[in-house]
Amino acid sequence: MEYDPGQETCPLPYSPFKSCTVPRPIGWLSTISPDGIANLAPYSQWQNLTFDPPMVMFAANRYPDGRVKDTVANAKSTGWFVWNMATWDLREAVNLSAMALPADEDEFTHAGVSKGKSVHCAAPRVVEAPAHFECRYLSTHTLEGDSPVGTVDVVFARVERIHVADEFVDADGKLDIARLQPIARMGYYDYTVVRDVFEMRIPNAGDAAADGLEGKVVR
Repeated sequence: MEYDPGQETCPLPYSPFKSCTVPRPIGWLSTISPDGIANLAPYSQWQNLTFDPPMVMFAANRYPDGRVKDTVANAKSTGWFVWNMATWDLREAVNLSAMALPADEDEFTHAGVSKGKSVHCAAPRVVEAPAHFECRYLSTHTLEGDSPVGTVDVVFARVERIHVADEFVDADGKLDIARLQPIARMGYYDYTVVRDVFEMRIPNAGDAAADGLEGKVVR
């Protein structure tokens, strides 16, 4: 099976595109509007960019009528957003927060999760999430699509504070990922959960390569 997505209709009943780039980390992002309304929504087009300093990005497709997503508008207006780790235990709340609600409705209430105070910003954290990043907005780059919903706003930010619940840090000082059980987005309506972890080290890697892989900042 092969086809040109720019010229041909997909020969399968479901597009394979998003099911090839898997699993995708979930950016469960909380913001607050300039008038004080909390917003919470998951984005599967989310990733870290570098570690010195730690920077991240997420991409949000526009609504079919061309409107920008509330998360993008709020992050740009207030200068901040918070990433909350989406886990197996929180999967139903994550799914509820994906609903397209009016901008004046609080998704924290709708999803049944609690607001926690952030250190650097007014945007609240999801108390029940085991890890959070407080992210300072840097810029937005818009890529025009072939349709309004195909247009995407790519938001870049710098992580200014990292929170991790102590019970999920093991004796070696690493995050216990198998215990955290983060969920990730697959294609279609599918998700996966991380429970199996294995280690592979690059043969003959030098100290600089190891520092990069471990995210170790050397001054």
